Amino acid sequence: MIMLLFFLLWRIPVVQFNFGGERYYLKETDFTLQWIHSVEKEQWLEFYERDGDSLLLAETKFKTYGAGVPSDGKIIPSKDGYVHMEIGRLFKEMNLTVSQNAQTTIKTANKEIPLYDYTEDYEMVTITIEFIDLWDYMRGNKL
Repeated sequence: MIMLLFFLLWRIPVVQFNFGGERYYLKETDFTLQWIHSVEKEQWLEFYERDGDSLLLAETKFKTYGAGVPSDGKIIPSKDGYVHMEIGRLFKEMNLTVSQNAQTTIKTANKEIPLYDYTEDYEMVTITIEFIDLWDYMRGNKL
């Protein structure tokens, strides 16, 4: 009985991805969102962290300035051919359009998840931080 209560009452923070009428969970505390920019045709990376019940866009990395490039971030010196920019912006919810063309991918320390293989082309994905009970996490869809 105590074990059942533990599974039903213990809540854990997860990054939740909603798409295709399903919810998918990522337990990791940080992830990278990677895609090919539609105008510049260059790889773009954004580094996110869980911050309480919000997503923190900590840093972004891109090759060229162009459409959609933030202008208020602090440039971080680097020698890898990318512009690194510290952002520090919190989001309660992020809405993302995923496409085969952009090759939208989630990367963690241990895995790479090509979202475009899991969604319809140009499908909307909503990303939030949720606190779910351990039971739902154990039986839920994990990315």
